[in-house]
Amino acid sequence: MARKSIMSDRLKVEIAKELGFYDTVEREGWGGIKARDAGNMVKKAIEMAERQQTAGNSQK
Repeated sequence: MARKSIMSDRLKVEIAKELGFYDTVEREGWGGIKARDAGNMVKKAIEMAERQQTAGNSQK
């Protein structure tokens, strides 16, 4: 059974490029990245979402 991804592919690629391991993704796919890189990717996505939420709340 395939897992449904919460992050869009576009966002995952953007974050992987920013964190410097997209070359691994290109060569080996998402399964080739280190657990640490995956964790950093999730952490970065959470930070981005929190910033976006904070910005949205300040506009109200």
